[in-house]
Amino acid sequence: MNHKRTFLTVACTLAAVAFTQAEIPIDNNQPPTPSSTKSRFAPSFTGGKPGDLLSQKEIGTDIKGARAWKVRYVSKDVNGVPTEVTGLVIAPKEKGKDRKVMTWCHGTTGLGDSATPSAQPNPARNLISYFDADSTQQNDYGVPGLQGWIDDGYVVCATDYQGLGTPGQHQYNVNRTQARDAVYLVHAARKMDDVAAGTKFGCTGWSQGGGASGAVAELDPEDYGDLKLVGTVCMSPGSAIVAYDTPVGPTAAFGNANMPPDSHLVMMLAGYQVANPDKLKLSDYFTPLGIEIIETAWNIQPVHHLNDTIARLFKLKGAIMQEKPTNLDAWKAAITDGSSGTRKPVAPILICMDTFKGGLTVPDVWQTNYAKLVEELGGKVEFKEYPKDDHFSLPNSCAPDAREWLNGLF
Repeated sequence: MNHKRTFLTVACTLAAVAFTQAEIPIDNNQPPTPSSTKSRFAPSFTGGKPGDLLSQKEIGTDIKGARAWKVRYVSKDVNGVPTEVTGLVIAPKEKGKDRKVMTWCHGTTGLGDSATPSAQPNPARNLISYFDADSTQQNDYGVPGLQGWIDDGYVVCATDYQGLGTPGQHQYNVNRTQARDAVYLVHAARKMDDVAAGTKFGCTGWSQGGGASGAVAELDPEDYGDLKLVGTVCMSPGSAIVAYDTPVGPTAAFGNANMPPDSHLVMMLAGYQVANPDKLKLSDYFTPLGIEIIETAWNIQPVHHLNDTIARLFKLKGAIMQEKPTNLDAWKAAITDGSSGTRKPVAPILICMDTFKGGLTVPDVWQTNYAKLVEELGGKVEFKEYPKDDHFSLPNSCAPDAREWLNGLF
């Protein structure tokens, strides 16, 4: 009789353990419809200090051997203003200690809640591009080579950036703001149970995130705290100061009111203005039509949708950019202050270049000019070219090389 009771007790205990460790289903639901009345300017945040973990919720993932969480945490922007940010933390299932960390800086998605990577269906996944044939969403989302990072024992952090799913407009291509979002997520992840994130970390980033990943190596000592950056990988980097000083490709409409501006240019100017509202005005660069488009569409249209809107309304209603922009000294100062390629990096940098047809989204000249700036500042830069990859195939193609390069630095 006692043996039967013991057997039943053990069986019930095992069943309870199995239940608690059951796989969490993957959320394949569509993201909620974003608000069309959200304010571009976030209210003052006083709910914590940068690096604080505000909340966490475990979610499902199809990455083998991994657990994933959606998190909310505190960061700060280029001017030191505290912000709320969301993102993902993905870690190996097995118990560990002082795991190496990779923090991912995603590419351009948009200015507001419609462009939040972690709000997409099954967000803790390998990167899928808007331009992939099997894409169902208006955004690129996921982490390139995620399975490989988990297999190599990394904790992977993937920030959404401030303004994407949190109050206020996203400070698009303010590289230092996005870099801080990436680093303070590592601090927050170290406060999570069952993650075992260590103090050494590497960074990878693509496009907008390539500019941010460069800036991750240019932050202040207080941003790193007890963290040690071993290296950063910039995939087709979008450095703001290079884009501003080299008006080709997406920024070709600088000073030319007779062509529709690319949405990347519109978003960059809107991003720097919202980060510096006391110094910059939208009317410095935009016509009333341009301002109307930004104020109406910023939270509800991701980047490619916005680009179509701009192109159509330019043809229908006229100029979006001012023929003679004003307040240029203040704009140049703000962009310089917020950009990567302006301070000596504290760790080596690998630049992965998509050289197919000269770089179809981020021109090759932007990528090489960014490298020149880093070298002039005394930074260590390595290159790897991918002549068969365009901008959107590059991240998944170069992820194994990025992982191998970072592995050698830990």
